Amino acid sequence: MSNSAVIGDLDAWRALPALQQPDWDDPAELGEVAAELAAQPPLVFAGECDQLKAQLADVARGEAFVLQGGDCAETFEGSNADAVKNKLKTLLQMAVVLTYAASVPVVKIGRMAGQYAKPRSKPVETRGGVELPAYRGDAVNGFAFDAASRRNDPHRLLKAYHCSAVTLNLCRAFTKGGYADLRQVHAWNQDFVAQSPAGRRYEQLAGEIDRALTFMKACGANPDEFHGVEFYSSHEALLLEYERALTRIDHLSGRPYDVSAHFLWIGERTRQLDGAHVEFLRHIRNPIGVKLGPTTSADDALALMERLNPEREPGRLTFITRMGADRIRDALPPLIEKVHQSGAPVAWICDPMHGNTFEAPSGHKTRRLDDVLDEVAGFFEVHRALGTHPGGIHIEFTGDDVTECVGGGQGLAEADLHQRYETACDPRLNRGQSLDLAFMVAELYRKSV
Repeated sequence: MSNSAVIGDLDAWRALPALQQPDWDDPAELGEVAAELAAQPPLVFAGECDQLKAQLADVARGEAFVLQGGDCAETFEGSNADAVKNKLKTLLQMAVVLTYAASVPVVKIGRMAGQYAKPRSKPVETRGGVELPAYRGDAVNGFAFDAASRRNDPHRLLKAYHCSAVTLNLCRAFTKGGYADLRQVHAWNQDFVAQSPAGRRYEQLAGEIDRALTFMKACGANPDEFHGVEFYSSHEALLLEYERALTRIDHLSGRPYDVSAHFLWIGERTRQLDGAHVEFLRHIRNPIGVKLGPTTSADDALALMERLNPEREPGRLTFITRMGADRIRDALPPLIEKVHQSGAPVAWICDPMHGNTFEAPSGHKTRRLDDVLDEVAGFFEVHRALGTHPGGIHIEFTGDDVTECVGGGQGLAEADLHQRYETACDPRLNRGQSLDLAFMVAELYRKSV
């Protein structure tokens, strides 16, 4: 296919309804920003995307497990070394628990280096009789409730690109520069073990890993995989002008890749078959995901599969289910059964966060860790009953000791939410709650294989 034909395909979405897009004030200003973005270096490379696709093909075959997680909505302020290191540390600890306790290779994907935009249920927010545009994430406008902050400013797209570059550079430095060495398993926990039940449990497992590593070294085994990890970035491909501006034609293959992240997903609110998001993502060659909520029918899933992966390329398509703890056991089986019968290679991941949100009496949006755990348990139960592979989890967490979700080993209650409620959008698991979840997932995985 000629370059001009490829470009035509990449712009076909412009003729279709595009939901959840900001109402930019000045199209010319947006065009200038898009042109500047299009001239920037790639954040990721086609070969890295293909490498992740191969690993997700292993997941679809039942040979690996995905751990995908990070902030609900990243902030520009959070693109600093300490915040990134803490998130990465938590992800690495969870991955170690899953790899060692469940004896399964873990594909590590951060909800990081690009998750600066969020879909909203309403385009405006009203407080005290004042109506302003809703906060759509730092890539679009500011969190403060005033007219200047809430202006949908396209120049924020450039800042989102630069903050993504900083975050990704930090992640690469940490994961390749010795910090992710398995001999660091104790060091990741020094600040945490004393005050946390999950930390103490992790420290016990870290001791077992130390002994195993010592034994293997004595036997002459010291592979490169022990000294660094492959880490991939992901975000929801929500702002189509941003994603299009960061799409490049790979000079080796001649195929288009969205170089804003390794893995991109379409949200539950924007997965319409005749919509702009599905149209755009079907033309890029990255591995992609689609969020499926409880109203998804089996025919919806099959139609998305045919639209987004007609060639049935292994590792290309991941379904991320977000059903809610009370609905997953009923809503998920028909989807898996029909997709499995089709023979298409699909990886199934559980997002146990988005279907379990409620408002506490204090007005804080929150989630119960018990509900999160129950949805994950239901996900595993369904796959076990159908003889299919539970391919991974997709969670919102932070490496900080926030008080945004209730429950866990430290017994956070609704009355504690005000202490450190710091999220820019949805409530996140803190580090202890994330490790609680990792241990439970490891146990569930062992039982399912």
